[in-house]
Amino acid sequence: MADHFVIDGSNLATEGRTEPSLAQLRDGVAAFRTEHPGAVVTVVVDASFEHRIDPSERAAFSKVAAAGDVVSPPAGAVGRGDGFLLQIANRTGGTVVSNDSFQEFHAEYEWLFEPGRLIGGKPVPGVGWIFSLRRPVRGIVSRKTVQKAKREEKAEKQVRAAIAEATADALEPDTPKKRRRRGARGRGSGRGETNEPEAVNAPAPFLQFVIDHRLGTEVDGVVDAFASHGAFVEVDGVRCYVPLSAMGDPPPSRARDVLTRGETCRFVVQAVDAPRRGIELGLPGFSHVAGAPSDETVAAEVRRTRPRKGAGTKPGGTAARAPAKTTKKKAAVAKTPAKETTARKAAARPGTAKETTARKAAARPGTAKETTARKAAARPGTAKETTARKAAAAPAKGSAGKTSTAKKVAKVVKKSGSATRRTRST
Repeated sequence: MADHFVIDGSNLATEGRTEPSLAQLRDGVAAFRTEHPGAVVTVVVDASFEHRIDPSERAAFSKVAAAGDVVSPPAGAVGRGDGFLLQIANRTGGTVVSNDSFQEFHAEYEWLFEPGRLIGGKPVPGVGWIFSLRRPVRGIVSRKTVQKAKREEKAEKQVRAAIAEATADALEPDTPKKRRRRGARGRGSGRGETNEPEAVNAPAPFLQFVIDHRLGTEVDGVVDAFASHGAFVEVDGVRCYVPLSAMGDPPPSRARDVLTRGETCRFVVQAVDAPRRGIELGLPGFSHVAGAPSDETVAAEVRRTRPRKGAGTKPGGTAARAPAKTTKKKAAVAKTPAKETTARKAAARPGTAKETTARKAAARPGTAKETTARKAAARPGTAKETTARKAAAAPAKGSAGKTSTAKKVAKVVKKSGSATRRTRST
């Protein structure tokens, strides 16, 4: 057992009472010194101890405090006198004498559960003070404290890893990475490409952000753009993402219902994605500090950084679009049938009239007789009428004399017809 003891004076002075008593504290310390002669004893009380004891004891307490027999933490100290007491015991390796379990400090001072590090004491009427070894009680406060400490420790490791990786990227930006995260699953496999996910931010700004803003701290950011499940925010030149789950409880259906594009708002740093150099934020009161970003944040950032299919890539990383005119020309050429192209080429070649006529005839189905028969069948009337019409419409064959004779005969017939009509009318 250690030779140094730190006595929780406020606890022993209030044991079995509603208000602390300086007389009871003196009796307890005297009884403990009797059991542990030669040991170093430090008595610690709360800063409010003097104002809670009986007014008749305040003058005596002032003398004890002036002599250094009792110490108290500065006014307004976090955790009242418990944190101050445990710091003394932690530095000296001493044993704590108290009936308190110090549940809110279990994560910070695990040595409280070591055998011989905690002693309890009670005044027994007619017997005096009894001191015995004890173990702290683990209650709901203890469990919550330990769980919170584990989350913070995990987040701290994530931050340290992010700083280390960002530093390595800044020093050797061309070094290939083999680590694969969500959003890059299977990408590049079988094609000789690396599985490193797309980075949201450059190494230098990301590293500076992680150094300046720890998890759980608040930052001022400008709302830059909206996504289907959140919003993108710019903070000190670093692109961050705020998911809907960190905007309200229950979450809003749209980020536009909570934020306005271009406005400056206060956010909380709730996660850091080291491999992708991403930052996840949340609104104060709705943030959930964690060691890794949420799935909706990763999905939104992956969609934001992923190039479109079929598009080229510029040196800066953005997709390069081909000119629209060139694409249309290529599409028109690709859609032109081979027969049409051949026909145009054939029409463009010089040739004689006979060759052109021969090509046209070859292109027509059936023989000349079949074509004539089809035309004749399509025309109404008898065969004689068809022959007569052909004879009248066809140019006369033979010499010029025959043509003149035919014309004269036609005139005579016409005149005779007119004379006959006049005679009948007379």
